[in-house]
Amino acid sequence: MGLTKQYLRYVASAVFGVIASQKANITFVQLRGERGRYVAVAACEHVFIWDIRKGEKILILQGTKHEVTYLCPAPDGHHLAVGYEDGSIRIFNIMTGESNVTFNGHKAAVTILNYDTLGARLVSGSKDTEVIVWDIINESGLYRLKGHKDAITHAAFLKGRNFLVTSSKDTLIKWWDLDTQHCFQTLVGHRSEVWGFVLFTDEKRIMTGSSDSELRVWDIHYLDEEKEVGEPDVKKTKNPFENVEVTEDELNENPEERLLACQKIGSLFREGRDRVVTLAVDISSRIVACHGTDGVLEVFKILTEEEVNQKIEKKQKKAKKKAKRMAESGEADVDLEPAVERTLKDEIEKITNIKASGKIRSFSFLLLPNGELKIVMLLQNNSVEAYSLNIMVKTPECTKMARITIAGHRTDARTLAFSSDNIAVLSASAETVKIWNRSTLQCIRTMACEYSLCSLFVPGDRQIILGTKSGKLQLFDLASGHLLETFDAHDGAVWSISLAPDQRGFVTGSADKLVKFWEFELVKDENSTQTRLSLKHTRSLQLDEDILSVCYSPNQRLLAVSLLDCTVKVFYTDTLKFFLSLYGHKLPVLCMDISYDSNLIATGSADRNVKIWGLEFGDCHKSLFAHDDSVMYLKFVPKTHLFFTAGKDWKIKQWDADKFEHIQTLEGHHGEVWCLTISPNGDHIVSSSHDKSLRLWERTREPLILEEEREMQREAEFEESMGKGDERVVPGEREGEAGLAGKKTIETIKAAERIMEAIELYREETKKLEEYSHACKLASKKLPPPTNPILAAFGNISPSRYVLEVIRKVKSRIHFGQITSNQMLLTVIDSLRKNTVGKINEIKDVIGFNMAGLQFLQREIEAKEDVIFFADATERFKEKKRKRRIRERAVLTVV
Repeated sequence: MGLTKQYLRYVASAVFGVIASQKANITFVQLRGERGRYVAVAACEHVFIWDIRKGEKILILQGTKHEVTYLCPAPDGHHLAVGYEDGSIRIFNIMTGESNVTFNGHKAAVTILNYDTLGARLVSGSKDTEVIVWDIINESGLYRLKGHKDAITHAAFLKGRNFLVTSSKDTLIKWWDLDTQHCFQTLVGHRSEVWGFVLFTDEKRIMTGSSDSELRVWDIHYLDEEKEVGEPDVKKTKNPFENVEVTEDELNENPEERLLACQKIGSLFREGRDRVVTLAVDISSRIVACHGTDGVLEVFKILTEEEVNQKIEKKQKKAKKKAKRMAESGEADVDLEPAVERTLKDEIEKITNIKASGKIRSFSFLLLPNGELKIVMLLQNNSVEAYSLNIMVKTPECTKMARITIAGHRTDARTLAFSSDNIAVLSASAETVKIWNRSTLQCIRTMACEYSLCSLFVPGDRQIILGTKSGKLQLFDLASGHLLETFDAHDGAVWSISLAPDQRGFVTGSADKLVKFWEFELVKDENSTQTRLSLKHTRSLQLDEDILSVCYSPNQRLLAVSLLDCTVKVFYTDTLKFFLSLYGHKLPVLCMDISYDSNLIATGSADRNVKIWGLEFGDCHKSLFAHDDSVMYLKFVPKTHLFFTAGKDWKIKQWDADKFEHIQTLEGHHGEVWCLTISPNGDHIVSSSHDKSLRLWERTREPLILEEEREMQREAEFEESMGKGDERVVPGEREGEAGLAGKKTIETIKAAERIMEAIELYREETKKLEEYSHACKLASKKLPPPTNPILAAFGNISPSRYVLEVIRKVKSRIHFGQITSNQMLLTVIDSLRKNTVGKINEIKDVIGFNMAGLQFLQREIEAKEDVIFFADATERFKEKKRKRRIRERAVLTVV
């Protein structure tokens, strides 16, 4: 067997450059006893805790694979519920950063999480249109509620009753009785999606936000309260906002409306004309805020009954004065005691509008006892802003307290570069260029720039050069952070830049069909007597098509240029004469690179293929189907024939250009991967994605064997397909509103398989023990017992003990909570507990009594007949036989 080529594995090291992901919300968390200082945001699959006062990241709650979609802090202030895109939910301890509780029940992304008042239950809604109630104490699911026909947008427990309210994109709001897991009320009245709701005024009012500028308010009548007051069965409920009287008989026309009834009392109109994105109320139900898809947050205040009465009195006085003036002016039929009707605007008044610096994705707010309202906003441009507002004053003024922006770009980073010492990393986007320290992942320099498409470190790592979308070259000094000079290099976008191997210059390729050669030179600085670096254009190469990528060969003999006509043309560097034309791609070549020995060139195209060519004759060695979408970037690992590719399919792949094999896939990004860069020593990779994140990958000393990697990949795909399999329908079971909260996952499948294997082993070992006992009886002697390697690995335990150990290692699942929290089964469980202990004690007593009786009979027989039992007799016989042999040997020796 030949030797197997081994590779070194690259693993994910860190995520940086992302302040907050856009798929999840932002929320205040309590940490170290402080409120209003720390916020939790999603960062791809992780959760970051930011100190908004210092603008520092203080804690990372590590995720696994799937992106975070919702965050909800627990009422105790110590835990945080995190929902993920695959439908799973994890409960984190904010103090330790650990997660010991995981719920799996949804088949799609979690869209809403909410705790009850005590924090003992958690409700989750998902894109799979279902709602699940979880028991936090028992760490299990209670039930699944089915009824909505589209994604769940909001869910909330009622404080005083065992009710649940849910809203969905199917335009409906449903009320659930959790005692019976039944939907007893459906609120209709919306013509489009319901994006959120809030409960206020002791949960007797509900406000809903839809796809228009109208905030609808409904009055909630709890019929059990009305009956407890002792009023007659047929009573009239006067609506203060409409001249409509609703009798209880009318409310009870539908038998489902026996618990409550809703009556629309009016609407508030927002300034925004688009849909409501977030609608929220604070814990004290005093402040309501909402925002749309723009950058304006509208804040409303819910007045107390005393404040409403004062407002009505003022309106009454104004109406009287107006009527008096009208009467004095001689107008007839003037009512000197005009009636002032109470409207919804008298109860809810608008405080202010807060204009953020970008479009708002989510917000969270906190009302302090001193009347200060702290608001934190997550913006669409990867930044967080904090505001403060005092609602106690007559005209509140909003103040911006903090802004977290340095730790990430506002737009996607489209170019990356490593410094020659492997320490600094450059990333540039549409508005800024940032320099990062690779070891600490801290941003050490931020400079404003134009829309950058390519970049490089100038030899010496003291300056950087950017190629922009407008066709300019920008030269920056890293020590001062200043823009030294801007060059009007091209008339089109500068798509590619390549440093010359002799480090005296570089070459640029642009959409204006020109390849330009540049050299570094020193010029006198206008502002000082010192000299500084500058650029000098030396020569140009005119081509017939737009240029997408340029690349020097390491020996500086050749220059490869990819064109919009799907070909790659190779020229001699010194004379610019045409040498080779590489054609074979069906779509334009977006990226390419030449190996360190100048023998191979690899090209990546929008046709999703990578082709490996020989530079001596231009022959295509191999064509590889690399990605499921366009190949955006390709780079050789220094001093090797291994190269990495990045694609729009969210993946980074490593290839062997000699054996034409796929080595490894690096997964982690949640969007298109735009570019990557490899450190000069090949130990680190940095990649940039549409999810705003920059990811660092490290090369380990762990060998990677392709056969084992393929086998692990097949097993992972099989396990994932097993976990995604549909649940089998139980014959005769009727689909209802409520169901089990559990979901088949690979963990449950593995647990069931382990239990079945343990039971099968128990049966086999029990049968072997019976056969062994029978064989010992036939042989009239003790034979060596059979051994099982699995039982031996557990310390030679019995088969029944092994089954117990396997079952003990299985985590408590969904039915555990249903059994332990069911009142009907409580007596059964208690009787089982008592009877089990009692029966075990009885068996112990019987066995002990029997053993004592047998020992008594043994002593009686030995005393009466002066004999001993077989076991002792056998031992004494062996001892006599041994002594006799010793005497015989001694006699023979003497003789």
